[in-house]
Amino acid sequence: MRTTKLTPELLVSAYASGIFPMAMNEAGEIGWFSPDPRAIIPLDERFHIPHGLRRVLKRAPFTITVDHDFAGVIRACATAHGSTWISREIVRSYIELHEHGFAHSVEARVDGKLVGGLYGVHLHGAFFGESMFHHVTDASKVALVALVERLRERQFILLDTQWVTPHLARFGTVTLPRAQYLNLLERALQKRCRFV
Repeated sequence: MRTTKLTPELLVSAYASGIFPMAMNEAGEIGWFSPDPRAIIPLDERFHIPHGLRRVLKRAPFTITVDHDFAGVIRACATAHGSTWISREIVRSYIELHEHGFAHSVEARVDGKLVGGLYGVHLHGAFFGESMFHHVTDASKVALVALVERLRERQFILLDTQWVTPHLARFGTVTLPRAQYLNLLERALQKRCRFV
């Protein structure tokens, strides 16, 4: 079965339109999605850090790095979830997107070793979270808190999480009707924000 070639240009155009790809099966066939409603993590006071995680953050067992090992993060995400949606073509294309400066990783480390993290796509004032993983308890959550802090510092408008999961719901994730989401995305795309 022939798979879609995900070029940086195609991916940037899709994200700017509120659409993202996922592999549909083990053959690597690509599907395109624009959920309605769409999940986001608010970057205002509605973002919630669970009490137990606050204690972890105070102990500071993790060191956070950004873009030190994008390939390692996306490959760990693909392995950790045991699903087919992060296919070889998704991995290849997002590594290329990272090389073009549009995809980034936030990494949690213990004694220098990568133990958790997340990756996503950055366009102007929007960050589209794609996936996260952890090998040590709370590592991906710490990476998410670091991501939100970075986006707030740089005055981003949108942190898109696509769908609500029980994990993300604990952080205050909300859903928006597609039309409202697309309005927010349009505002975010008009703002110039640096991720790194």
